[in-house]
Amino acid sequence: MTTSSVPMTSEKPVIHEKNDPKLMGYLGQVHVMMAERGLEHSLSALIELRASQINQCAYCVDMHISDARKAGVSQDKLDKVIVWRHVDIFSAPERAALAWAEALTALDRQTDYAKLRSELREHFSDREITLITTDIGMINLWNRIQISKH
Repeated sequence: MTTSSVPMTSEKPVIHEKNDPKLMGYLGQVHVMMAERGLEHSLSALIELRASQINQCAYCVDMHISDARKAGVSQDKLDKVIVWRHVDIFSAPERAALAWAEALTALDRQTDYAKLRSELREHFSDREITLITTDIGMINLWNRIQISKH
């Protein structure tokens, strides 16, 4: 590894997209692949918004609200995604995906992943669950990349 011209004591953010645009571009291609494989944009936007809220990534929350609007998610749902468990406007598949997103974002040893998978399987195929799980993993990665710049 080489060191940059920025002194090691500098508190300036590391701009990952500038330092390795090819690597960051490859990460972005994962989202293209998920969409090509049928991950519904509105569901993806809700998943990414909820994980970004949990991770407190303001940049990503803003971006995913915009993405969700473009995907046709209602303002009512956007206003209530943070309290999705306490309202009845989310469909059963959305609720299962949001529960999975929360479980894989805020890891807790007490989580019953088998029960959550069972609930997912009521609405999604295993292939779709792989796409949802990949989306959750990717948004958590992107949240951490963005937060590292704070």
